[in-house]
Amino acid sequence: MAKRWYALVGLVAVGAVTLFGVQAQTNTAKIGDCELYGKRGEFKLNPVTPGVLTVQTNLPAPGWWNGDTPETIKSGYEYCLAANIAHRAGLNQVKIVNVSFDALVAGQTKAFDLALSQVTITAERKKVVDFSPAYFSSDQGLLVRKGTKVDASNIKTLRIGVQQGTTAVDFVKNVLKVPANNVRVFPDTPNMFTALQARQVDVVMLDTAIVLVQARQSNGALEVVGQYKTGEEYGAIYPKGSANKAVLDQIFKAMAADGTFKKLSQAYLSKEFGGDPTAIPYLKP
Repeated sequence: MAKRWYALVGLVAVGAVTLFGVQAQTNTAKIGDCELYGKRGEFKLNPVTPGVLTVQTNLPAPGWWNGDTPETIKSGYEYCLAANIAHRAGLNQVKIVNVSFDALVAGQTKAFDLALSQVTITAERKKVVDFSPAYFSSDQGLLVRKGTKVDASNIKTLRIGVQQGTTAVDFVKNVLKVPANNVRVFPDTPNMFTALQARQVDVVMLDTAIVLVQARQSNGALEVVGQYKTGEEYGAIYPKGSANKAVLDQIFKAMAADGTFKKLSQAYLSKEFGGDPTAIPYLKP
């Protein structure tokens, strides 16, 4: 990513505003509204706050985190992924911290166990943060106002919106080689999607999974007309040098092996997408 949709309480790092909420586990069967899989307490984790898994993300992100503020979130793919990690580590609570996406991928946020924010694993980002094994695959989708024509012949002539800090910025500039005056970089997705609807840009480029959700929520005003195959994968971010990396990696591998990722995708993403991402036509750069 990307990332992504968005009371202010405090500062997490330079330029990063944070909100946070704690969902306690009062019933061993669930955290929030999440079904829990695997053996509770199978893995030993040393969280930054005893008994609590502190997870950073960039809100809002429908389907991934269902709710606009940490206090309202009890479900979603990444929230329930965090809940299942907490469960397997024997922790009873998940604390959500809303941060700037740009600060997150730059390794500027502090005091957290892991971050889940539809973050694409890249070599550049690995210089400042550590990543988990991949938990989701994604390509770059093109969101437009309904009826807008986009294809390989005209993409460089259109005004393209991208979110600061996302892999789309590099793709538009260095792969598609769109002229700089046709590229507008936004600090967050709400401003970017608003600009698209206000005709300030013609196309928004972001992860296909994310723009499909936005199109579904637009009541037909927006549509996803194409995508570029980039082979991107999402991974959780750990603080650089985290002592918990090895254990968290084991948890991610266990969830991949026992089908937890697939269950979460079926429960929280299929309906939100409103369609099969693989059915969106691919364009050649």
